[in-house]
Amino acid sequence: QVQLVESGGGLVQAGGSLRLSCAASGRTFGSYAMGWFRQAPGKEREFVAAINWSGGNTYYADSVKDRFTISRDNGKNTVYLQMNSLKPEDTTVYYCAARRAYALGVGLKDYDYWGQGTQVTVSS
Repeated sequence: QVQLVESGGGLVQAGGSLRLSCAASGRTFGSYAMGWFRQAPGKEREFVAAINWSGGNTYYADSVKDRFTISRDNGKNTVYLQMNSLKPEDTTVYYCAARRAYALGVGLKDYDYWGQGTQVTVSS
């Protein structure tokens, strides 16, 4: 069992930056691929970014490519999402997810564990 706790959300002006963190419990973090998703009220949860077990492979949704960067520190059991050039449409709840596999995934069903979410609000 893996527990995920997100932090780093908040209120920022358009064009600003935030860094989300996701701390994972357990000794097997290094064998999990990780992902970030987001979900606005009344909408389906959507993929944002993913990273494989080593950090050597990443993948992004087109809407965040070149603005967001996913990374991980296996020594700290933590995955990060650096968000730059934020836009009002990035406003929503962001969720961290863990996948019991070395390779990254992009679908909701690819992931086995989820955090509780952290709110990001971008003002115009």
